[in-house]
Parts: sequence; structure tokens; C-alpha cells
Amino acid sequence: MSHEVSTPDPSTVYRLRLNTLIRLRWLAVIGQTVAVLAVAFGLGFPLPVGPCLALIASSAWLNLFLSFRYAATHRLEPKAALGILTFDALQLGGLLFMTGGLTNPFAVLMAVPVVISATSLPRNFTALLGVIVVAATTVLAFFHLPIPWYPGTQLIMPLVFIAGVWMAVVSSIAFTSIYAYRVAEEARLLANALAATELVLQREQHLSALDGLAAAAAHELGTPLATITLVAKEMERALENDPRFKEDVSLLRSQSERCREILKRLTNLSSEGEAHLARMPLTSLVEEAVAPHREFGIELRLEPGNCEGPEPIGRRNPGVIYGLGNLVENAVDFARTTVVIRWEWSAEKVAISVTDDGAGFSAEIMDRIGEPYLTRRSGVSSGGGLGLGLFIAKSLLDRSGAAIAFSNASEPGMGAVVTVEWPRSDFVSGPTAS
Repeated sequence: MSHEVSTPDPSTVYRLRLNTLIRLRWLAVIGQTVAVLAVAFGLGFPLPVGPCLALIASSAWLNLFLSFRYAATHRLEPKAALGILTFDALQLGGLLFMTGGLTNPFAVLMAVPVVISATSLPRNFTALLGVIVVAATTVLAFFHLPIPWYPGTQLIMPLVFIAGVWMAVVSSIAFTSIYAYRVAEEARLLANALAATELVLQREQHLSALDGLAAAAAHELGTPLATITLVAKEMERALENDPRFKEDVSLLRSQSERCREILKRLTNLSSEGEAHLARMPLTSLVEEAVAPHREFGIELRLEPGNCEGPEPIGRRNPGVIYGLGNLVENAVDFARTTVVIRWEWSAEKVAISVTDDGAGFSAEIMDRIGEPYLTRRSGVSSGGGLGLGLFIAKSLLDRSGAAIAFSNASEPGMGAVVTVEWPRSDFVSGPTAS
């Protein structure tokens, strides 16, 4: 029942698309050019236009080189992306150096390369870039050309103002980078977990389709096998008096007849058992989910609860079977001696609960249960995790219309309780595919 799905390799996850950086840099080139020309010619402030445009041209030249050198779909290695972002930060620092340093209101843009790194590169690379940018920002606080201002006057900012801008830039780098990293990391983990969910469901659906494959094989093999049988009969009739071939031809015919009988049974099994396999009672669902976990030294106790009316019979759903099996497996991992599986039904609902006698869910992870890559229950040194497997189980059960609740048992000697509940109408009808 368990399928191992490992945490994605960072070397394949942190691959920033080169075209993304190129487009962002073109926006920066346009914005920087407009700002320089507006200040120099629109406002008439004295400004080293030539060196500023040279720095902007270096950024544009790098864009053109990368565009012609690599395909638009090329994904950068983390080190290459770090190098490009470092260039962007230093290029912007050079422009700020010639236009007033931290007295320039555009100094806050020094945080942009670090934020981009936080969303697409590993933490250590982002930390390194952050150190470089903070160092450049510190240099700009003390060494820079005067800020462009009206001719004949010089705008001098007090040191406390420059210190405040430095603090604002550094704080922006730290806060926005941490925030962007957390959001991007959660999105990556969720995307990878959903991909793993689809993979597991596909495996379960392949297993459920084996009976259809058997029927298809029987149908496809029937015609050539009938031809073999016919030829074998003709050979037996023609060579029945030849002692050299009589025994071999009889054996060939008998074995071909045996193959035909086997294929007939496969065909009958598929057609006769199709309706039975497509639907299953609630108790059969519980037994199928529990059966693979009986041989692990933990007592699995099946206890029917309050059952009103006829037993509900639902559509066979590989996702539900896998999801319930994963909940049972998780309970077995954390139980001391016993896991109790209870079920009940009424005219309105169908419910299954899984209770173990372990330590239960700790308070700090109770609100995070079901998140992908949450490693394990707190305070438990062995056993399975509460991460990707439980996320997959929860996702598959959610698709079936179930509501899942996690809690700790109130009765003494019991630990965690997971309750899965469906509206009876959803359980009986079920999705046609899941």
C-alpha cells in the first residue's frame, strides 16, 4: 500500500528560467534609461549621463548576449542565476553611486535581486547574495557622488537620514526575502506533493484495470489460438497413423485446447465479476484497506458502530482504498499495541474512524496536519511520518467528497483519532473516476 516518494532534489527544483531574468532586466533597462533621461534633460539636474548610460548599456548587452547564446526555455543552474543576479545588484549599485547613493529614493530597489533569488534559488545562495547587497548598500551610505539637484545648489542629507534609509533598505531585503522564500517554498512543496498524489492514484488505477487487461488479452489471443487448434486437429487427422508424430501432435492439440479454456475463464471472470468489482460494501472497503497491515505486530481491531438501515454499497474507488490504507498504516506506525477501526452509517452519513493507542497528535502540529513534508509527530523517535503520505491520503479522500478530522481520543489509553465522513449519497454514488 505504501509508495515511497522522496523529497524533490533541490538541483532540479531550483532552476530559474533564463527568459524570466531577461524580461525583468529589459524592464529595468527601460526604467533606468527613462529615469536618467528625465532627470538630466527633463528636470535639468546635473548628472553624469554618459557613465550612467554606459552602465545601462552593459546590462542591455548582457541581455542580448544571453538571448542569442541560449534558448528561451533554458533553465539556469543555481550558480549561474546567482552570478546574473549579483551582476544586476552591482550594476544598480553603480548607478546609485553616481546619483547620490542612499540619498537617492530609488535605493530601495537594491532589495529586488535578493527577492528574486529568494523565490527561485536555495537559501544559502540567497543569503550570500543578501550579504553582497547589504555590503554594497553600506558602501553607498558613505561613498557616492552628490545627488542630482538644481544647478548651483547641493542637497546635503543629515547622517541620521542616511542611517534611516540604510535601515529601511536592509529591513526590506530581510523581510521581503524571507516572506518571498516562505511563499515560494510552500508553493513548490504543494506542487510536488500534488504531483506525487497523481502518481500514486495512477498506480492504483492501473492495478484496478488489470481485470480489463485480462479480458482484452483473452479477446486478442482468441483468434490466433483458434487457428492453432484447427491446424492441430487437421495434423492429428492426417498423421494419426504415423507413430513418429502422433504423440507430439496430440499433445499440441490438447495444450491448445487447454489454452482456450484458460482464456475462456478469464473472459468469463471479467464479464461476470465486473459489476461485483465495480461496487463494494462499506465493510469490504474497510477490510481491503486494513488487510495489508495485519502482519506488523499491532492488533487491528474492527468494531462496528451505530449502523442504521441497510449497509451502504459504494463505487470501488482506488483513491479511497489507498487513502484509508495510508491512514491505517500511519496509525500502525505510531501505535503501541492496538489500532481500532470503527465504522457506522445512517440515512445521512457514512463514517470510518481510525484510533491508535500511541502518544497522539502534539499541540504544535495539530493545525498543520495534512501539509506536505511535515516530517513526524512530535516526541516520537520512530515510526512513519506525517508528511507526504498523509497529504496524499487526505487529497484522495477529499476528492471522493469526504470530510477528514484529526483529533486526540478522550478515552484513556488511546491516542490519535482520524475520522473520515461522507454524506451517504456521495458514498453510494461516488465519482466515476478519481
